[in-house]
Amino acid sequence: MKKLPHISALTVIANRKTIQKNPLPFHYTNFERLGDSFVVSIPAEGKVIFSRDPEMVKAVLQKKHRSFEKSKLQTKDLAKYIGHGLLTSSGEHWRTHRRMIQPAFHQKKLKGLFTIMQLAIQEELQRIQPDSPQNALSLMGDLAFQVVAKTLFSHNDIRKPMAELKRITELNQNMLVKEMRKPYFRWWFHLTGEIGKHLKFSDRARAILNTLVENRIDQQTDGDDLLDMLLNATYEDGTRMSRKQLLDELMILFTAGYETTASALSFTLYFLAKDPALQDRLYQEIQEMDNESYTWQELGKLELASSCIKEAMRLYPPAYFIDRVAIEATELNGYQIKSGTMVLLSMYELHRHRSCWDDPEEYVADRFVGLDPKSYSDYYYPFGAGPRMCIGNAMATYEMLIAVVEIVKKFRLSTAMEAVDINPLITLKPQRINLKFEKREQ
Repeated sequence: MKKLPHISALTVIANRKTIQKNPLPFHYTNFERLGDSFVVSIPAEGKVIFSRDPEMVKAVLQKKHRSFEKSKLQTKDLAKYIGHGLLTSSGEHWRTHRRMIQPAFHQKKLKGLFTIMQLAIQEELQRIQPDSPQNALSLMGDLAFQVVAKTLFSHNDIRKPMAELKRITELNQNMLVKEMRKPYFRWWFHLTGEIGKHLKFSDRARAILNTLVENRIDQQTDGDDLLDMLLNATYEDGTRMSRKQLLDELMILFTAGYETTASALSFTLYFLAKDPALQDRLYQEIQEMDNESYTWQELGKLELASSCIKEAMRLYPPAYFIDRVAIEATELNGYQIKSGTMVLLSMYELHRHRSCWDDPEEYVADRFVGLDPKSYSDYYYPFGAGPRMCIGNAMATYEMLIAVVEIVKKFRLSTAMEAVDINPLITLKPQRINLKFEKREQ
């Protein structure tokens, strides 16, 4: 068996300030120096394998997925803030609820939400003030959050509680990142009451969601939205989810459903803003549809628009790391992995791997046009892979396509920014993207 290169805890401590600010340059340096997989001794956490090896990634997520489960970063640390739902659970609990919730995200059901998504996006775009620089991340965050709110609750009067829920989500995410990057200070965060304060924020978020659920039950109406599907979903014995479990799933749908989409859209718009000729090509592709009443099927034929989004998610995958823990001893690509070993798979590095991509650091808008997805499925994982692939990937894909269509139809984009500073929190976000929206002449 091969032996993995090792980075000591002393090296981690010596680089702690850089890692706490942005760990990606530290990881990149070590991947380039040591190869596609290495071990890091992390203070207070133990030894962790980092990998961008395509074979190892595929084995962990697909071929040998039964030998791995999610790490405590999600099942414990994240779960304490957003509950034990699909994103943060494992084992039989996860399998049971995945089977239960999966029908709500079937393509037939999502087609029924198409108009809701479209109207929510069009409404949010009315709020853009043209001809002055604006933060695309903030705009796309509001847009994505409202889409999640409308598809879940079908309400038109929930902007205020949704804004509070969004604020709490962001505060708790920042707290969790502090815990992850300073694990040796967790005792201090508990002692000072900082973690307790954020747990109270979580209670407030759950109360907001519970009020919306109570209102729906009291109305005794069928909203034909995701909330109704979740309220009516049953276990194999015919029983329904407990209120606690329902709120856990709603919390996770909000948390995972808006931020990743907002980040991916923001990066996509940035690249469009830097290339006026690309915008013209996109506009022409969109004009070939029935511009006022395009359908779900027509949207799926927009090859260039789809490629632009995929390429942005290649360079800046929202889920830039995927974590797993071995639940039994296993072999991965010639390495013996002990039970209990944590493996962090770097999607950020894999999506830029020189052996997998031509011009890996460049944004190539046409990169995916005409390609069979199977041709790059071994090294492109914007939504994960295997049984734990993101349950909302189809919904997110169509939401982003609708957003790009509606924005390009209505605006020309420009930016004075030469580059984007990234902010790797729980998901990969831009620090800020300043764009100018100029109305197109109709």
